[in-house]
Amino acid sequence: MSSANQEDLVFRALAAPVRRAMLDRLKAGPLTTGALCESFPALDRCTVMQHLKVLEGADLVIVKREGRERHNILNPLPIKAIHDRWIGAYAANAVSLLDRLKRDLES
Repeated sequence: MSSANQEDLVFRALAAPVRRAMLDRLKAGPLTTGALCESFPALDRCTVMQHLKVLEGADLVIVKREGRERHNILNPLPIKAIHDRWIGAYAANAVSLLDRLKRDLES
């Protein structure tokens, strides 16, 4: 899969607030699917599984199976790749602009 297609999958996965909330929950460490379902009582198990499938398809979640349990693990690398490509350059530019503004104000 091309990096552009992978980025599209990541952006689509991050577009849904509930999926971002799931990733936030996984920041603290791996959770079973059952534990994630308990974290989102307004959603039924099928809906949680559908969201996890989207996150897994975007490589944002890695699933490890142990017997009947699915352990969902956050994979931050796709987000880092987007940060490096899209945000890092803009942030560096902004810092440079602020540095120039500071120097201009001081002189």
